[in-house]
Amino acid sequence: MPMPMDYAHASEEFEAFLRNAKEELDLTTRNQTFTAVEGVLLVFRARLTADEALAFAGVLPPVLRAIFVAGWDPEAPKKPFADHLAMNAEVRHHRQHHNFAPEHAIERVAAALVRHVDEVRFRATLQQLGPAAVRFWTSAA
Repeated sequence: MPMPMDYAHASEEFEAFLRNAKEELDLTTRNQTFTAVEGVLLVFRARLTADEALAFAGVLPPVLRAIFVAGWDPEAPKKPFADHLAMNAEVRHHRQHHNFAPEHAIERVAAALVRHVDEVRFRATLQQLGPAAVRFWTSAA
């Protein structure tokens, strides 16, 4: 069986996502963009159970999936979802001395991410995770 295309082109797909996210976030470097994206993913992950996090990871492209689970403590207590203002502040606090995420980083990353996932599977998974998960990834744009 040949290597799945998701894996064969993981780096190229990640670079395309980073370009889109950089544009959406109005940032100037890949490093700034990576930190903002990582912050959004980790803020979301902190609000999921282990089973929920694995279900969500399953709809992400390979490199984003790896970022989403890297350094994860599945035993960490689950945080409650909050409003976007509070969760965006949490994103900006991630690696705060190297973080240039804008005020609406979650919404901007969501706008980029939806172009790089199977949208039907992505939306179906969010529906299974509940209304708060759907709201988290709903772009305000």
